[in-house]
Amino acid sequence: MNWEVRTMQSKTSYFNGTLFRKNLTRFWPLWGGASFLGALFPLAMWMNISRSLHSYLREPLEFTNLYYNTLTGLPVVSLLYAILCAMVVWSYLYNARSVGMLHTLPLRREGLFLTNFLSGLTMMLIPYAVTGALCVLISLLYGSFDPAGLFNTILGVLGLSFFYFASATFAAFVTGNLFALPALYFLFHFLAVLLEWILSEFASCFLVGVRSYYNGATSFLSPTVHLLSHLGVDSTYEEAERITADGTHYVDSVLTAVELENFYLIGVYALVGAALAAAAFVLYRRRRSECAGDVVAVGWMKPLFRYGLAALSALLGGRLLYALFWEGGFQNGPYAEALPMAVCMTVAGVIGYFAATMLLAKSLRVFRRRSWLGAGAVVLACAALCAVLRFDALGIQRRIPAAEELRSVYLYAGGNSYSLQAGKDDDMIRQVLDLHRAVAADTEYLRSGADPDDVYHAYTELTYTLADGKTLDRYYRLPITEERLAQAGTYDSLLDQFVNSTAAKIRRLHLDDDYAVTGGTITVYDLAGKEDSFFDLNSREAKTILDAVGRDTQAGTWGQVDLTGSDRDDAYAMDLYLSFAKEGPDVDRDADRITIAVRPGMENTLDCLDAMGLVQRERLLTWSQYYNDEGWSEEYDEMGTYTETASGTGGAGGIGIIGGADGPTKVYVAGTVI
Repeated sequence: MNWEVRTMQSKTSYFNGTLFRKNLTRFWPLWGGASFLGALFPLAMWMNISRSLHSYLREPLEFTNLYYNTLTGLPVVSLLYAILCAMVVWSYLYNARSVGMLHTLPLRREGLFLTNFLSGLTMMLIPYAVTGALCVLISLLYGSFDPAGLFNTILGVLGLSFFYFASATFAAFVTGNLFALPALYFLFHFLAVLLEWILSEFASCFLVGVRSYYNGATSFLSPTVHLLSHLGVDSTYEEAERITADGTHYVDSVLTAVELENFYLIGVYALVGAALAAAAFVLYRRRRSECAGDVVAVGWMKPLFRYGLAALSALLGGRLLYALFWEGGFQNGPYAEALPMAVCMTVAGVIGYFAATMLLAKSLRVFRRRSWLGAGAVVLACAALCAVLRFDALGIQRRIPAAEELRSVYLYAGGNSYSLQAGKDDDMIRQVLDLHRAVAADTEYLRSGADPDDVYHAYTELTYTLADGKTLDRYYRLPITEERLAQAGTYDSLLDQFVNSTAAKIRRLHLDDDYAVTGGTITVYDLAGKEDSFFDLNSREAKTILDAVGRDTQAGTWGQVDLTGSDRDDAYAMDLYLSFAKEGPDVDRDADRITIAVRPGMENTLDCLDAMGLVQRERLLTWSQYYNDEGWSEEYDEMGTYTETASGTGGAGGIGIIGGADGPTKVYVAGTVI
């Protein structure tokens, strides 16, 4: 007789329904409150639609447009909501008793991970499902249901929810402290943007020509920033004739097509989320229950945390200490001094290093020999960084591209902008490169700030577009002196030669490019008649004036730029603006606007304005005649009326919206006239 007892084979369970339901019921105020807030928006939309028979949301494409625009703002909502879901689902990991109790239950860690992960993801999706279901009901009720738009929106919501919760889960397994979780989570999401801004700001303190600004080169490492800046909606509207109930005809804009721009990015980040979820699972399998309460729960990440916090403290805190104690009272020139900056960075960096060590050790007794060795490494790193930047060891401020590397060059100088194309403007590009080399050779002079306060500074901006599409930007505040203007080869002389060349003047007037004059305005200030004259110019009138100014340019009577910044009150008291736009049906209508100062000697321009009836030559006044030496008009003083001084206003200055042929429109206030 066989006495062997047959037993049932045990199965490994990777999902526990009881734990799943307990998580949802235990934390229902979180997803319930979020669902309530989300439901308010479709309910408000339903009330607005029901009150208006002509609501635009009665059209299917308009509803899709609403879905897509909501989806573009969803990264911010998901970023904030995901960390809340992760904090409640994984909260047991941060209490020694809770984690010990759960890990003694007959549940494998694989089952705990998958169940809790699905619980948190479900909490993420419930509010979106409630809001979406209400929107679908409203669209069905009013005949504006669009299945394609709804399908894309659902995919987008699923992808974003998965990515953000997966990233929050990864952060949850890096730390063992509930309060450290949101700090690490947001640091992971914005570290790249923060570092780019900090390093750009720090480099601008030392490197001549480098300006502190964020250009988004690393935004793809900060998903929320990248999605907000790249995920968009392309809506196409066309005019259509409509008829009201009483038979009235009117023209309305009708949405004919709508698409999500860069929708693939959601899929890319969803794949990144899958990788982060897998990494979190690996960390959980190796996680020690005893690490509950630790700021960093992963051993190999502790040095990264210690030295990373020291680096951030050195960069941010060091810059702050330098601004407080040195920059305002002791700094010579516009650029930072290496030794004081290194000292300030060292103080802040060492404080950050020991603060991180205390957090990791959960003790104040961290001033041991081994810790001081790490602090010494921080000191050496701070000194090395300041030395590398001060002496430009990487050659950043000396970087000047070769002519054959260039696709185009944008130069702003002397109150005007110039867009130059390789192959068309090679001679002018060579002049710009020679100017840049002269500036780069004088970096120590620019750094010293030894020029007097009354020396005029010419703001100059350079943007090189390379053949591979990359750009190189430089920004300079160049002191201009009479002595250096007379010295051949100085940047003062080269800049003066460029901006006052005939080719630059022609380019300033767009006489040799694909811009067309579209109109303008002219205001003539008349003291004798005590009445100013203002005229709007159409494209034909503006073209006639432009041609006259062009003839004066060829004659050498227009366009002289005075880089010394001296007052040019010999111009006539009038404001003449001409507006331009690019020609051609297949290019963007980039705008440009220039200010033209009319002076005695510009016979072609004066004859043109006189013939058009815009001015009377015998009544024209110069700005020096319009204002007396003290900046007040004697005739107007008798009437008790205040007038502006001639210095820095009126005809001696100009405000131009000057857009290069290759770049976006830019706004400048020019202290030098053309």
